[in-house]
Amino acid sequence: MGLLKDKVALITGAGGGIGRGVAHSFAREGAAVVIAEINEETGAQVAREIEELGGRALFVRTDVMQKASVTGAIEAAVAHFGGLDILVNNAFVPTPNVRLEDKTDEMLEQTLTSTIKASWWAMQASLPHMRARGGGKIVNFYSIDVEIGAWLHADYNTAKGGIVGLTRSAAAEWGRFNITVNAVAPTAMGATFHKLAAENPGFAERSAAMRPLGRCGDPELDIGPVVVFLASDMSRYVTGEMLHVDGGLHLPGYNSRPADVPVREY
Repeated sequence: MGLLKDKVALITGAGGGIGRGVAHSFAREGAAVVIAEINEETGAQVAREIEELGGRALFVRTDVMQKASVTGAIEAAVAHFGGLDILVNNAFVPTPNVRLEDKTDEMLEQTLTSTIKASWWAMQASLPHMRARGGGKIVNFYSIDVEIGAWLHADYNTAKGGIVGLTRSAAAEWGRFNITVNAVAPTAMGATFHKLAAENPGFAERSAAMRPLGRCGDPELDIGPVVVFLASDMSRYVTGEMLHVDGGLHLPGYNSRPADVPVREY
């Protein structure tokens, strides 16, 4: 269809999972895709996959914990493809799944840096290049975990809550530059899903049953097209939105309390 024909997009964490699915979807719609990924093997592989599809791709090793690495990826995209139209902030660095009282300052700082700071850095670095193109599209990633207060994810929930504020602030302030800023809360069969499914028999079936649509999402077929919509002119009048892409999981939500935690400890 070519919804992103002649556009240049940078996606952080595009070496696997949902990021890879979005990258493939963008390439199929005609975008040149910059794979900003810390893992050299998987990042280069996704770039090759896109090229094999007949698309244009560039892998840039990117560590979202380092400002210079994030801004350097933006500059590499512009230097290689001549500009930047779309930014997708997908990457983050996970911490151990432990209770709030056991989360350390180091865990919190890691999550805040790889999520809020990395998105902030990438957005600010992208701004002059998007303005030079007459506008742009930014898609951030938040999470259903924020809404249900997911156990063992207190630092992640805090950071993703911040992404909502950042997204709305940028949408309000940068609309004057013809830049739309939206966020998606996806759930799909990425690397974490497959790991849990392998370690827990029946996990995939239980996960599908929790959703009104009765199935788990595919990164490329279910998540990618929604991000394409937000990155294309089809969403030219949409900004500041938080969109669930989870097969309806946000309707019932889910209970994330670990089985070994008592209901009452007082």
